[in-house]
Formats: sequence, structure tokens, C-alpha cells
Amino acid sequence: GRNVGVLQEFQRKRAHRLLILCVLLFLSCFGPVSSLDLCDECHCKSTTVTCLHKNLMSIPQPLPANITTLFLTGNNISHLNESSFPVRLEQLTELYLSGNQMEQVDRGVFNNLPNLHSLDLSNNRILSFSRDAIPENNKLRVLNLSQSLYNVSYTDISNLLKHSFPKLSNLDLSNNDLKLFPDGISSLSDLATLDMRNNSVVSINNVTFRSQVLQRLDLRDNALKDIPNGTLADLSQIPGLWMYLTDNPWYCDCKMKDMVIWLQKFDFVADKANMTCFEPSELRNAPLLQVDQTKLQCNYSGNMKGVMETSYVFLGMVLALIGVIFLLVLYLNRKGIKRWMYNIRDACRDHMEGYHYRYEINSDPRLANLSLNSDV
Repeated sequence: GRNVGVLQEFQRKRAHRLLILCVLLFLSCFGPVSSLDLCDECHCKSTTVTCLHKNLMSIPQPLPANITTLFLTGNNISHLNESSFPVRLEQLTELYLSGNQMEQVDRGVFNNLPNLHSLDLSNNRILSFSRDAIPENNKLRVLNLSQSLYNVSYTDISNLLKHSFPKLSNLDLSNNDLKLFPDGISSLSDLATLDMRNNSVVSINNVTFRSQVLQRLDLRDNALKDIPNGTLADLSQIPGLWMYLTDNPWYCDCKMKDMVIWLQKFDFVADKANMTCFEPSELRNAPLLQVDQTKLQCNYSGNMKGVMETSYVFLGMVLALIGVIFLLVLYLNRKGIKRWMYNIRDACRDHMEGYHYRYEINSDPRLANLSLNSDV
């Protein structure tokens, strides 16, 4: 009997150990990945985690609590939402998400990264970027959106810049095919570096540069034809500024005179010696600083011709609209018009019958005498 009791106790302990082993095995297979497992998959060095080209579909979890820098470049993280960073990471300051084919950044994504100061989202295909993705009280100083804003509207970009970045000092919007200069840039009072290279910006007259700490403004490879005098005046008031303006299709007409004088007066346009005219054709490739001021003329006749052509087109459209409205009125009142025409026809018929009757009387003497006798 004693041996049986010992055997039962042994079997009970064995079953208990097997149960614990199964639970641990289950957790290891299906439970959350530990930081140690993350470092087995990625490269961990001190407080930096690097996961380059690991074909990750989402942000790996959990991240070490003391992480300061996270590299997730070259993965397939297409969507960022609130669950991307579910735990508050007080020490994370640098986040690199370049080259992830990212398409959507939802609201509240970075709420748990209160001390983030550098964010790289370059080389993505962002279709939607919520203005509430980054909290208003953020400490972000560097934002790289180069070649990442794929079909994001001008309004969304401007609202994002107005709303989210009180301390931003370095902004990269290059290679995004932007047609307009985002007016939200005017609200970035601490902006020191702005890279707008290789876009399609046609004008910057909607922007007021209020940042007095702006040190570098790169507008190369855009579609600028001139810079308005007001913008030139704003830029002249910024101490320590360096600008880059080459590879734009500058239109060398009378409106360019003030800009040429401005370029000659100030030295902060680093590449001004390489700026050339694109139009008119007789001045193409001529160095802007060497163009004779007398050749900077405006061809008003050509402009007036275009205005007249536009006026004729507009007049034709107005007349066509009036014609359509007239026909519509006729159609809506067709019954009344028909009745009115019948009334006119009957009145004309009665009138003509009266004339015909008098004509017959006047042409026949007998009827004329009869008519006279009846009158008597």
C-alpha cells in the first residue's frame, strides 16, 4: 500500500510538471514575442534596435522599454494605427520607417511616443496622413517626408503642418511633385531647414516666411517662373539664410527686373550665378545676372491677344447660355404660347373676315346700295 501511494504521488508530480511544460510551450509558440526574441530577429545594440529588410508587416512587439532609436527601414509596414505603439515609450527619440510602401497613417499613432524628435517616413506611398496622427504637444524636430506623399491633397498637407509641429526645425518635402507651396509652412516658427527640391511648385506667393531662424531653403528643380516682391522682402529680413534656386524655368520679362536687382544686392542665394532664363526663347539659357535690363520687357500685345481670345470664348459661352435659357422658357410655357398663338390667329381671322366683307360690299353696287339703305 505504501508503494502504491508513493507511485501515485510521483505520477501526480509528473503530470503537474507536464502541464507546466505544456503551458510554457504554448506561450512560447503563441504568446507575445519577448524583447530577447526581438533581438534574435533584429539587431540590438545598447538602446538601438535595427530591423532592416526583414519583411515585417507591422511594428514588432513588444519593444524594449528603454529603446531610444528604432530602425525599420525596407519592410512592408503599409499601415500605422493606434496599435502600432500600444505601450508608452518615454525614451524613444528616433524612428526610421523609410521604404515601407506605407499608405496610411491613422490618428493617434504616435501618442505613446512623447519624446520623439526625429521621424523618417521617406520613400513611401502615403495616401492618407491624419492631422491627428501626431499629438499637438509633440517634441518633433526633424520630419522627413521625401518621396512619400503619394496623392495626398494640398489641404491635408497644409492642415498637417499647421496642426502638429510646434518645434519642428528640419522639414524635407522633396521629390513629392507638389504643385503648390504648402501654406502651413508659414506657421512653423522654429523651422531652420526646408527642402523642397524636385517638386512642381509654380509659385510661392501664398507663403509668408515668419521663421527668423530659417537657415536653408532649397527650391531647386521646381517650376518657378518668378518670385513675388513681397516674398523677396520677407526673405531679405531673415539673417543667416542660404537659398538654392537653380533649375527653375525663370521667365525673364519685365517682372523679373526686381528679382534681378534683389539677386545682385544680396549674397544668400548660393547658386545665383548658375540661374538662367528659360523664356522668352531669345534669352533662353542666358545667365540671369548678366541679362541686360533693357531686354527684360513684357509683350503686352501677346497678352492682350490672349485676353481677347478668352473674352470671345467667354462671350460665346454667355450667349449660348442665354439661348439655352430662352429655349427652356419656351418649352416650359409651350401650352400658354400655343394658346396665345391660337388667339392671335383667331383675332387675325376675324379681322381679315371683316376686311373681306367690306371689300365685297364695296365691289358690288347693289350690296353697296343695300348697305346704305340699311344704314338709313
